Amino acid sequence: MSGLNVTVYKGSKEGKIVKSELHRDTLNLKPDEVLLKITHAGLCGTDQHYKTSDMVLGHEGVGIVQQVGADVDNFTLGDRAGWGFLHDACLHCDQCLSGNEIYCDKRAMYGGADTDQGAFASHAVWKAAFLFHIPEAISSEEAAPLMCAGATVFNALHLINVRATDRVGVVGIGGLGHLAIQFASKMGCEVVVFSGTDSKREEAKQLGASEFYATKGLKKIDIGRPVDHLLVTTSAQPDWNLFMPVVASMGTIVPLSVSEGELAMPYMTIVIKGIRVQGCICPSRGVHVKMLRFAAFHGIKPITQKFQMGVEGIEDAMKRLDSGQVRYRAVLVA
Repeated sequence: MSGLNVTVYKGSKEGKIVKSELHRDTLNLKPDEVLLKITHAGLCGTDQHYKTSDMVLGHEGVGIVQQVGADVDNFTLGDRAGWGFLHDACLHCDQCLSGNEIYCDKRAMYGGADTDQGAFASHAVWKAAFLFHIPEAISSEEAAPLMCAGATVFNALHLINVRATDRVGVVGIGGLGHLAIQFASKMGCEVVVFSGTDSKREEAKQLGASEFYATKGLKKIDIGRPVDHLLVTTSAQPDWNLFMPVVASMGTIVPLSVSEGELAMPYMTIVIKGIRVQGCICPSRGVHVKMLRFAAFHGIKPITQKFQMGVEGIEDAMKRLDSGQVRYRAVLVA
């Protein structure tokens, strides 16, 4: 049998990582597909949600092009390429034609499509149209977390039309928050950071924070001039009664937490102050490319911890992420 034997790492009902082997027929690569040898994969909080599913995990992938389909003219052998949450879209609906294919009704995304492959693997085959060239200024280790975490916070700032004259609040300094601080700072904004304790104050300032406020135990936060935009990057929803007063009238709140349950905010505060709550996930391809260019030009780099690609490495990284011991993005290295 011709082709390639691929190693993949899947979730399971028990939440244990399972190593598996599958055979991929690379001789019959579709005309628009690219075969990648994966070198680095970021671990995202979303992966934790799927570790009890029978699917290949990982969606922050970076690798080296090994083979291209007959119609692929934008990638060549040896190129570095990455991918994120979105794998495919119809490309002809209103959203796709508007450059918003991430909201396509027929989109193929991590967790719901192509579950037989992912970033936690030796190889993967993806459509060339949904792969991204990695700029030379960004290492593969740095690029992996940008495929989802970096792309998501950049998309939030892009979506709400942040300007250099804005005050941007960031709640939480973790996998998303430490990148949001860097992007907003490099956009020229005043960046106001909120964290539970003072332990990350100096690090936040080094990342680009203009102001820092420890919020644990507070009933009210006094920051002077309110923020124009508030990005919530914590692993769970915050106390909205505490944070709504720091948002300016006509301001925007972008909840980026992956949280179960209902979104319950002070209703009249939203109405009276004209506050907008903006949903946001990973970006469509055009914004993703802009994110990579911006990160490369401005030297935005995720803070990473490396783990070996394998059952032991993945489980160790997930355990540390679950207990809050990762600063700030775990990267699996082949």
